[in-house]
Amino acid sequence: MLARPLSLLALQMLGAFAGWWAGHWLGREHCAWWGGWFATMVWVVVDTVRARNVIDRLRAGRGLIHANPAQGSGPGGMWGDVLDRIVRCLRVQEQEIAECQSRLEHFLAAFQASPNGVVLLDVQQRIDWCNQRACVHFGLDAQRDIGQAISHLVRDPEFLTFLTDAHSGRELVMPARAQASQHPISLSVQAYPYAQGKWLLLSRDVTTDRRSQAMRREFLANVAHEIRTPLTVLSGFVETLQTLEPNKAERQRCLVWMEKQTLRMRHLVEDLLVLSSLEEQSVPTTRTRNDVRSLLDQVVADAHALSAGMGEEGKEAHQIDCIASAPVYLEGNTQELLSAMGNLVGNAVRYTPAGGSITVSAVLQDDGTLEFAVRDTGYGIAAEHIPRLTERFYRVDRGRSRSQGGTGLGLAIVAQIAHRHGATLGIDSTVGKGSTFKLVFPANLVYRGQDFHRSYNV
Repeated sequence: MLARPLSLLALQMLGAFAGWWAGHWLGREHCAWWGGWFATMVWVVVDTVRARNVIDRLRAGRGLIHANPAQGSGPGGMWGDVLDRIVRCLRVQEQEIAECQSRLEHFLAAFQASPNGVVLLDVQQRIDWCNQRACVHFGLDAQRDIGQAISHLVRDPEFLTFLTDAHSGRELVMPARAQASQHPISLSVQAYPYAQGKWLLLSRDVTTDRRSQAMRREFLANVAHEIRTPLTVLSGFVETLQTLEPNKAERQRCLVWMEKQTLRMRHLVEDLLVLSSLEEQSVPTTRTRNDVRSLLDQVVADAHALSAGMGEEGKEAHQIDCIASAPVYLEGNTQELLSAMGNLVGNAVRYTPAGGSITVSAVLQDDGTLEFAVRDTGYGIAAEHIPRLTERFYRVDRGRSRSQGGTGLGLAIVAQIAHRHGATLGIDSTVGKGSTFKLVFPANLVYRGQDFHRSYNV
């Protein structure tokens, strides 16, 4: 702090001494005073030059901050110290700004990676920023629409009402913009205040959730309906047995019908439990290598028994043929494979009129996959029903399905088992000509032995 006044005083004293010495030789008075004044002016000029140098360097801006001190000398003195302190402060400030900018970019990157739409609105509800997901949901352009009022861009009446009542904190469910997707999308939109009048707008795709809720409601309604029908029949027969005095034949008839309805409910519950256990895990917990011929023998034997029960006097009602490439082994859960194959063969028997034919085949394909197919000459299925056949409780003809003892869950179980084994389910049908159901298992689950072909009637 004292260096600056001391240096001025020393220069003045030196100038006064030089003036006194010159005046002594020249024989003039007051030269010491003029020498001190001249030294002061010299000090002021030098100090002004240094100050000007500091100002020029400060005007250099970022170039001054990033300059290498070793590349040039500073103004020196007090002004040099001032300049160094300013430069250090500017460098610290720039580092803090860079860190804040980096944090901001990380926050924006996190918002950009969010599966939800994020829109930042100012106090006039103009768009400050939005992520790509919000652009998809609301049909926005992240560059063009910045600074635009969102009410001018999203003209849905419910959304505009929601914006005016944003303080209520309620949730809005609305459709996404038409150009956002070819399929209808439902959005859940919520608004949260922040930073004195600004708004954080969040949007979430709830299409799957709403579809799941609808499917759950439909499932519960179907289960209730499927159980209520046999319960109503049972209740009627119980009431008949309690209020009337039927003879032995009538009592026996009532008991037979009650047994059928009880079996129907038991099959329904069993299928529901099977479907639930299949949906709990995406892959089978246990896998073994199964001889395809053995699997076919079991499902075809069950088909014969079912066909015999539908025929007269215990005679089979259908011609059932079996074709197989052998020996072939299929890796998977044995019970699940038997369930899937048995459901397809059982459906073919139930929905093929007496005298029709059913062909069950398991053929190794050239690409190493195994195709299990069931072909029948049954009633056939109209094309509009085929995409929905694997839905739970979906029936083409409800009356015919119930009369044949179906629960409406068989193909849903087949589809789930196919998915767990990486197989694909294919359906081809023509009304009045019959249907073909195929399960194609991937090559990595198929193991072949010596290739030979056998065709036989069983």
